Amino acid sequence: MKKGKVRDFGTGATRDTDENKLDYEGFNSPLVMERYAQYMNKHRVQSDGSLRDSDNWQNLFGPDHLDVCMKSGYRHFMDWWKQHRGYEGQDTLEESLCALLFNIQAYLFKILKEKEENKKDKR
Repeated sequence: MKKGKVRDFGTGATRDTDENKLDYEGFNSPLVMERYAQYMNKHRVQSDGSLRDSDNWQNLFGPDHLDVCMKSGYRHFMDWWKQHRGYEGQDTLEESLCALLFNIQAYLFKILKEKEENKKDKR
């Protein structure tokens, strides 16, 4: 059995090191996550005034899900790029970035979901 490194806190408490473990806290920013959540919450309100569930997007956008994400993401990327170059965009810079992040996450979600489903099918 391979021996790992142990942290000793000098209090009697010990823990394995966090070496080679995912650092979710370090990889994310509370400022970005909060702004993105504000963006997502704002866009929960539908044109008829009803409120969709926060995870509604995880139901996917039909058989063309990836194309829907790509086309929308590209529009928001163009808006971001225009603003980066000093031109006026359709949305604010923050809205454009959050919208692009949404489309990237929705695209990646479908890929990862299918990967998980394929793993289950092989069992």
